[in-house]
Amino acid sequence: MTTWAKVDGWAGRVLRALLPLRCLLCGGRGAHGRDLCDGCARDIPRNDVCCPRCALPLKTPAPLCGECLEREPPFASAWVPFRYEHPLDLLEARFKFGGDLAAGRVLADLMIERIGADAPARPELIVAVPLHVSRLRERGYNQAFELARPLARAAGIPIASDLLARDRATPAQTGLDAAARRRNLRGAFGVLRSATIPRHVALFDDVMTTGATVRECARVLRRAGVARVDVWALARAPQRRA
Repeated sequence: MTTWAKVDGWAGRVLRALLPLRCLLCGGRGAHGRDLCDGCARDIPRNDVCCPRCALPLKTPAPLCGECLEREPPFASAWVPFRYEHPLDLLEARFKFGGDLAAGRVLADLMIERIGADAPARPELIVAVPLHVSRLRERGYNQAFELARPLARAAGIPIASDLLARDRATPAQTGLDAAARRRNLRGAFGVLRSATIPRHVALFDDVMTTGATVRECARVLRRAGVARVDVWALARAPQRRA
């Protein structure tokens, strides 16, 4: 079990020694050094049965999902330990849109716990999907980077903030279908000219919905010379029903 010490250091440990842990979902007593009780932790939906290539949740195990058979992804594999469903979606919304750093710490700790058991292929570098400077200024932080940073620290893998850039501001992806998302993101990302190109990168995003964002980023990284791109994310959204 990973402790808070790996997530936010001595200042966080002192604060939690003075203040009792409270579950962010039900208000009960937190457990195992985090603001989440055992009952709510058991309710976090794990993504155990999924496509091994893109991590799309499946009803039964399969070598690949239909989408990956139809359109091969530009990344080699995906490690996404949770499904984007209740109650994880509540924690993610509090962190991403509400600036709730405690929710972010809980989510990061849950990922750290899973990566030790799942042991995905180890990359040379973790690269978080970047925000455009206008969105970063508005929100104040990149939620993908803030989730990836404690994960990188716990795994002992460097994390880069100077490899991939979002060159073009795009409208929000919410409400767009997969084709519209792909069009929306075309040409939105670029690799910085001064960047050192590693051979193996784990591209990190907070939530994969259709996968359009990580596909576009992976294509850009591959064109720049990265030999292997894997995708890591906190959660994968189930396939939408027509």
